[in-house]
Amino acid sequence: MSRRETYPHLELPDLSNLVLDANQHEGIEYPEGDFWVFAYGSLMWNPEFEYLRSEIACLEGYHRCLCLWSVEHRGTPERPGLVMGLDHGGSCLGRAFLVSGDRAPSIIDRLNQREMITGAYLSEMQPLRLATDEMVEGICLIARKNHPQYAPHLELNTVVELVRHAHGNRGSNLEYVLNTVQHLREMGLPDAQLDRVARQLEATAGATT
Repeated sequence: MSRRETYPHLELPDLSNLVLDANQHEGIEYPEGDFWVFAYGSLMWNPEFEYLRSEIACLEGYHRCLCLWSVEHRGTPERPGLVMGLDHGGSCLGRAFLVSGDRAPSIIDRLNQREMITGAYLSEMQPLRLATDEMVEGICLIARKNHPQYAPHLELNTVVELVRHAHGNRGSNLEYVLNTVQHLREMGLPDAQLDRVARQLEATAGATT
């Protein structure tokens, strides 16, 4: 079924020609020594790498939002999902992981294969304030505004509809969103925008985690 047949009332971009190969896109550079990785989406509850330390952290100047189309991990070109990116403005509370520099090659390669497969993120070192009040620099994955997957300013009902129906090779879009929101709630980290999405998803009959 085509995108137009699936969502005849929505204007969706043509994402069928995306290159799904992390080696073909700008990846995360290898930092020197031990380094921090800032997690604000599924990396918070499923990092898939070993770490030395974990702390709640705040990134200023960016906020978390469902602003990237997903056509591989949490959706398909016919039924795209939405995943989180860092967009300019505000601040973002998440989790920072300290990683051993000795394991950098394998961990950075894993992150590239997981997060940089279409080049939708820009990797930058940004200052983070830890819950301990320490200031560190960490790898942050920021949404590329000039990328075809960038999907800003979608209406709430559209976001909910897309998330409810999308499924990719890493699971359902619904699971991705609700697990992330649940993790934020357990950490005591408010996110009003995501909470609105989650409440509407949770109120929908048949929605499960």
